[in-house]
Amino acid sequence: MSEAIRILAAVCSTNRLVQVFPGLFLVLLLSLSFVVQARPPDQEAVATAHPLASEAGREILAAGGNAFDAAVAISAALAVVEPYGSGLGGGGFFLLRETGETTRYRFLDARERAPLAATPDLYRRGGKVQPDLSLDGPLATGIPGIPAALVELAERRGRLPFADSLKPAIRLAREGFPVDQVYRERASWRLAALRDDPESARLFLVDGDIPAEGYRLRLPELAAVLQRLGEQGRDGFYAGEFARRLVDGVRQAGGIWTQKDLDEYHVIEREPLHFALDDGRELISAPPPSAGGLAIAQSLGMLQRLPWENAGPVQRAHFVVETLRRAYRDRALLGDPEFVQAPLKHLLSAAYLKGLADTIDAEQATPSRQLPPAKRWREGEHTTHFTVLDAQGNAVAATITLNLMFGSAFTVPGTGVLLNDEMDDFAADIAGSNVYGLAGSSANAISGGKRPLSSMSPTFIESAESFATFGTPGGSRIPSMNLLSILSHLQGEPAARWVAVPRYHHQYLPDVLEYEEGTFNARQLAALEKNGYALKRIERPYGNQQVIFWNKASGKVEAASDPRGVGVSLLVDDPAKALPANAN
Repeated sequence: MSEAIRILAAVCSTNRLVQVFPGLFLVLLLSLSFVVQARPPDQEAVATAHPLASEAGREILAAGGNAFDAAVAISAALAVVEPYGSGLGGGGFFLLRETGETTRYRFLDARERAPLAATPDLYRRGGKVQPDLSLDGPLATGIPGIPAALVELAERRGRLPFADSLKPAIRLAREGFPVDQVYRERASWRLAALRDDPESARLFLVDGDIPAEGYRLRLPELAAVLQRLGEQGRDGFYAGEFARRLVDGVRQAGGIWTQKDLDEYHVIEREPLHFALDDGRELISAPPPSAGGLAIAQSLGMLQRLPWENAGPVQRAHFVVETLRRAYRDRALLGDPEFVQAPLKHLLSAAYLKGLADTIDAEQATPSRQLPPAKRWREGEHTTHFTVLDAQGNAVAATITLNLMFGSAFTVPGTGVLLNDEMDDFAADIAGSNVYGLAGSSANAISGGKRPLSSMSPTFIESAESFATFGTPGGSRIPSMNLLSILSHLQGEPAARWVAVPRYHHQYLPDVLEYEEGTFNARQLAALEKNGYALKRIERPYGNQQVIFWNKASGKVEAASDPRGVGVSLLVDDPAKALPANAN
């Protein structure tokens, strides 16, 4: 079927009648799309970054829950077992596929929100921005969105009682879970900050040190919060006595939260970003305040005008990097859509993307300084991603985060809620640089009630014959990782390959081509240097892609978890059992 669509696209591109009447192509394409009737998924699927979170999702699907119930269970379980990557004190983006009389896509923006008292000079002391203030402690924290998102998913889209979907996470928090090597490694990167906060040290360390591998970590206070959330819904976190404890705890430690901040926090349901590909498939991805969806769409739009598919490894990398360079440059135009109106229609127009593609030299790198200037930016890398598909074709791809490892490393005393340091994703100093050599644009400047820009970009690719989900943590590298996985999918490779594809990255500034060890051999690296690239090898693997593929013609489902992580993907075709798709 996909081959038929590609042939039709090729014929139409050279047919004068279709060029004169472009709507004819759409009519022909839609007619062809009905030739094959879609079969529902023959299995349900879950792919997450942690085995216990995957099991939580499987448990809820087996109990009769749908993809949205499973997403609640997975998010809550990750809040327990991955305190370094996500939690109730964080936020994120949920991309939804809802089935019914028609298929509907929605995007839940549960991004953290700046406290209303925040100002552009929040971290300026003596005329200079103090970076540590946006990294560690209560002043670094935005108003969390995950609790509100879980309520939204459960109450508006779920099939099971909200409290039931939280049971696996509550059990994990009360009974504990074994510390693994990933926990130990990531705690080591934030050990000083965790030690500086007595409550975080009590909960996440043992006698001031990192717990031994296999140590059973219990979080009874977090279990109680989850229990309350299940019983009371939104008010169990954002109102009443518990909310007062949150606000008092933050303010007593030097933060600026108020009850009004919690009262006014709401998940925003947005229209996803849609972008039609030339072969009849459609990209459905994250809109602002994500910059990731736009970067992926623009990169694909430019690549469609370049011969990347038949190019060798060096030539293909050159084409991909040059599209990324141009797409990341446009990030400076984006911000919270409640504050900044981005020209998305223009940035995704065929004429604009053709103009960008035309500036790409087929042989030589374009120095970023030769492109029109844009402000540099930064973003925390340490996030998590999961995806789930149910038997009705409902699907969720969600990327959720605390920003840096263990967020702000500040836990509100007596609550078990570790808070984010998402305020660091704003442009605290739009004139200067930061520890990553990145800075921000005025569109992403700090303002009370504003949501910071993000690269998180849960993504679907769908056509009449297939459906695929993509997503990964990784800060500014998220769009490039998703793009490389999508290109693997577009070439017909299996899902296990999408998550394992070697990675490289360019983000306009700094003007450096980063790559994982093993991505290029010595000859290829020499060729890239000759083409004008400054190269930087990333010493450790990065990212943690989780994907699902549904072949609508056969009903066959694939799921895969990144071999770089410890995640597990599960296929469920009998409520009593789950079949491992791959476990790493």
